[in-house]
Amino acid sequence: MRELKNYFALFMLFACLSGCSSAYYSAMEKVGIHKRDIMVDRVEEAKDSQQEAQQQFASALEQLSALIAFDGGDLQTQYELTNEQYESSKSAAEEVGMRIAAVENVADALFDEWHEELSQYASVKLRRQSEQKYKETQRRYNSLIKAMHKAEDRMQPVLVALKDNTLYLKHNLNAKAIGALQGEYQSIKQDVEVLIKEMNLAIQQSQQFIDLLKS
Repeated sequence: MRELKNYFALFMLFACLSGCSSAYYSAMEKVGIHKRDIMVDRVEEAKDSQQEAQQQFASALEQLSALIAFDGGDLQTQYELTNEQYESSKSAAEEVGMRIAAVENVADALFDEWHEELSQYASVKLRRQSEQKYKETQRRYNSLIKAMHKAEDRMQPVLVALKDNTLYLKHNLNAKAIGALQGEYQSIKQDVEVLIKEMNLAIQQSQQFIDLLKS
């Protein structure tokens, strides 16, 4: 049930990003929730999704480690566990991608509005201060979104390797297959370690950006 709710939430988010962003932001502003508030929420959600993806990919690596250490028993069960970890990792990666897209969507709206409103100041001093904050926020955002995408890209080779291992095991449920997968483990392990490192950087920058928006 929880998984169904997550997919529904992602579907609704995608629908909003696909065609009703302006109407959504306008409606939210009418009830006192501005783009900056939405930006904070979406960066926090993106950060949370990356933390969950970290845990999921670590769990998938742990299952792969258990698989190659397998020494007798039901190989079908091992395949099912490995496939489950792959599917969960794939879902986690998709959610990260959706959350990043949501951040980009509100960021575009926020910065467009902010830039347009700079010309509306009568006070030169206040306009200059707002422009400085605008440029600094945009600079920090560009750095953040780059870090998010870099971490997201790191997930793809891991997913490809997990899928390959799952497919191979599906059609070769024997001890020889386990031996063949042992050579893949170290490569996947290195990729997961790099992925977790990149995600940590993105998560750290996310919190720093949230703090900036709240200051």
